[in-house]
Amino acid sequence: QAEFDEQYHHDQPQVSYQQHHGRPTTHPAQPVSNGKKALEEYSEVMRVEKPSQNPLDAFAPRPIETYFDSQEKEEQVVLLLRQHPITQIKWVLIALGMIFFPMILSALPLETGLTGMNGLAALVGWYLLTTGFIIESFLSWFFNVYIITDERVIDVDFISLIYKHVSAAKLDNIEDITAITGGAMRSIFDMGTIIIQTAGATQQLEFADVPHPAKVTRLLNELLLEEEREKIEGRVN
Repeated sequence: QAEFDEQYHHDQPQVSYQQHHGRPTTHPAQPVSNGKKALEEYSEVMRVEKPSQNPLDAFAPRPIETYFDSQEKEEQVVLLLRQHPITQIKWVLIALGMIFFPMILSALPLETGLTGMNGLAALVGWYLLTTGFIIESFLSWFFNVYIITDERVIDVDFISLIYKHVSAAKLDNIEDITAITGGAMRSIFDMGTIIIQTAGATQQLEFADVPHPAKVTRLLNELLLEEEREKIEGRVN
């Protein structure tokens, strides 16, 4: 198990943010202003990463036309993360099994008693159930996102179609960043869990099984260092 651990301590007042609904949608990207430097000027990670145009990316640097409900006017989305696609293989296999189950059942010499209209109704009901399972599983992956901006880190937990839970912490409240990447599966697919300890009311944020954990940790370190430089140089109020 490899572990990356960086600590930052701040004397600033505790600030935290929490919201219980909302999900990422699309909106024109906001320009960088208010004395802030462009990401490429201080981030080696963003210097080599191209903006993501794929809405299904699990590792999406500077995603094109992406914003979230509580985004501030000049706040810039730096990185959007989802769980690595390989973590979704379980429900994909279950869905495939559900799709082919009626075909396998009909090929077996079994007396089910489902013939005519009864059989058709059962088949339609089964595939409606299968479709619902696939949609719910996909939406759970798609809308469970982790967002890093130039101001804060945000964890969006998609509970259901009618309820989401959003937790966030300002960058200057981050005290500790740990990346856990142990295990054969995580090593092969370059994924890991990022644990962020903060000084605010939201004491811990966890980015579970995200791609490229070393890059994510390095990016967070770069953002924290730039946040300190802004305060020292008086570039941001």
